[in-house]
Amino acid sequence: MKSHGFDLSGFDMWATGTIYKNISFSLLPSSDSSASFHFENAFVRFDNLLKTRWLNLRVGKFELDNMISEKRFLFLSANGGLYQSYHFVPAGDTNTFGLGNNALGMELAGHSVNSYTRYSVALLSGNDGQSALPASRSYDTYVTFSQAFQVGKLGLQRFGGYAYIGQRPTIALTSGVLPGSTAGGASTAIPGNGFGNKSFYRVGFSAQLNVGKLEILPFFMHGYDSVFLGTGTAANAPLPDGALAPTWNGGFVETHLQLNPQFVFTERVEKIRMSRQALPTNPLRQGDIDAYSIGYRWYPIMFSRGGLAFHNEFSITKTQGMSPLSGTAPVPPQLPTTAIWSNSALAGFDFAF
Repeated sequence: MKSHGFDLSGFDMWATGTIYKNISFSLLPSSDSSASFHFENAFVRFDNLLKTRWLNLRVGKFELDNMISEKRFLFLSANGGLYQSYHFVPAGDTNTFGLGNNALGMELAGHSVNSYTRYSVALLSGNDGQSALPASRSYDTYVTFSQAFQVGKLGLQRFGGYAYIGQRPTIALTSGVLPGSTAGGASTAIPGNGFGNKSFYRVGFSAQLNVGKLEILPFFMHGYDSVFLGTGTAANAPLPDGALAPTWNGGFVETHLQLNPQFVFTERVEKIRMSRQALPTNPLRQGDIDAYSIGYRWYPIMFSRGGLAFHNEFSITKTQGMSPLSGTAPVPPQLPTTAIWSNSALAGFDFAF
């Protein structure tokens, strides 16, 4: 089965400033393709606490400290404009966490004098950056570390690791109809009062490698969700027969060939493979993804504070037994073994400042 889609890039504009000495702020109003505005980022940063560069505190809504950013990368189409590995959810899983999503919380970070050594530790609300109350009162933790070094004429090379450890509720405390009541209506979940929390984690490594004009960005992730999250089972209910915690491995290699400051070729190959399904009735390969993107950007106008890029891109994904993460497939898969192909293309101007 195949589908085709076209996408329009959104609108972003940074607003940054200094409040007092080592206190600064950042705001990022953003619009999607339907002209719906929201705050992509909004945080306050306290730099050089205790007069050391190793202690910097950020509070508010911000992008996770991913070495390979999904918010500042060079792909824009429906399929290419997201990292599949960052947002993958196994079949039947109720955990909607995405490593590329902005988060609400606080982050302590630091770096060496030349920033070759960097670390961050974040305490985050478990709501994927949404401003409303989270589903439960639990908190997540995200830890990163990276080290860079020069390799002769090849340039700067950076390697890093990360670990995201969190919990999600499996039971919702509701309000509405009382047991035995004849009144109509439906019960609704009370925000911030979910319970029966079960754990999940994402761990892996990434790198930024340079070979002359070629930049290579490898990324690897191992994912694990509790069997209760993987099967959508409440913590106080029995598990289905043969149920297991779903696990998978994913990753990509992205390359940028910078011919000159105003012209860059882009390419990415991404794979996700299930290593264990939550239910024995699910085919092992259900959810596997193969994704490919290629394109180029030419900047006819480039200034120190902004530029205009002519962007061309084509992306294609194959998702086994599930709808594509981009949502561009018109119908769900007919069988768990059905491969869904989805293509997206984009040609247009991208104004960045």
